[in-house]
Amino acid sequence: MAGEPETSMDTADKFAHIPGWGSDLPRENRPAVPMERTPPRLDVPWSDPPPQQPMTVEVLRSVERPEHSRTFGTRLPPKGLSGAMRRAAFRHSENDLRHWLTLVAADRVDVAEGVCQDLKRSPVKLAAVGVGIAALVWWLARD
Repeated sequence: MAGEPETSMDTADKFAHIPGWGSDLPRENRPAVPMERTPPRLDVPWSDPPPQQPMTVEVLRSVERPEHSRTFGTRLPPKGLSGAMRRAAFRHSENDLRHWLTLVAADRVDVAEGVCQDLKRSPVKLAAVGVGIAALVWWLARD
């Protein structure tokens, strides 16, 4: 009839030839709803978990987690002033702003420590840094 509104089935038949049409339909009208799962299922057999990685260096651990994860990075263990700052940061909870700000500051200190180690190893780099600092001072002092 001319004056009657279209039903959802009429609309579905009308636009079914368009790829992807209907993905924004209500859940009960979507074809894939029986197969969808929120959150998606992760079927992993954990009856035999992987072995714990051996700890050969100091690994910092969050206060929220009683155990270390099974695998972790050992390339750069905490050392020097930045390591002390990281140890202090891990005494606080991860939802505490002091934890994250201390870690960010420790990253900056680690960069400075790395530059100092590089300069100690090579006097040529010391001269290059001196020239760079002189150029920076000249650039900041110009009119």
